[in-house]
Amino acid sequence: MTVAEPIRVFLVDDQQMVRSGFRMLVDSQPDLEVVGEAGDGAEALERLSVTRADVVLMDVRMPRMDGVEATRLLVARPDAPRVLVLTTFDLDEYAFAAIRAGAAAFLLKDAAPEDLLGAIRTVHAGDSVVAPSTTRRLLEQFAAVLPDPAAPAGAPAGAPVDDRLAVLTDREREVLALVGRGLSNTEIAAELVVAETTVKTHVGRLLAKTGSRDRVQLVVLAYETGLARTT
Repeated sequence: MTVAEPIRVFLVDDQQMVRSGFRMLVDSQPDLEVVGEAGDGAEALERLSVTRADVVLMDVRMPRMDGVEATRLLVARPDAPRVLVLTTFDLDEYAFAAIRAGAAAFLLKDAAPEDLLGAIRTVHAGDSVVAPSTTRRLLEQFAAVLPDPAAPAGAPAGAPVDDRLAVLTDREREVLALVGRGLSNTEIAAELVVAETTVKTHVGRLLAKTGSRDRVQLVVLAYETGLARTT
């Protein structure tokens, strides 16, 4: 039987003690392996250009280059690793900016060890679940500072309020709004009284049509376009 390779994890944090703690936790798992670490975003980009990683644990507040800019530049690379944002502060605007820059998830540094390990595995699997739940609270906190889109002058009633929604069907916009509220596929299926497989199909089309990387990016889109705030 072929043994799967461990998930390669790269640590980015300006505090060495924090990195050491994460390294001990990650390396204690048979399916996870720390392949490198860096003390700021610039160093991370340099080392990740020669180190293959699957998931990056990215602090946001660091000298020289913070985690927001590092995330933005990193996810623009071909075959980029998935980025899991870590912060000391709940509802941190830096973490929100990193998610908008392309991070796949958000987690507090004081999260339980099993939550961090589970988040690494979830992010690596590309799971289309908005996780952890603090991501939704983070987005809700900063929804007020997002653009409040208005329908173009002369637009017919019911027209999309944002050009990014123009390619979507009415049902896809409805599903996007529910995704923005943080509902799972199962919950959306119950809300719309449809099969869960139908919801999965809609979510897949939403990802393709909007060019979103994952479900977290769909949540951001729902807030940016006003759908999540009007549902």
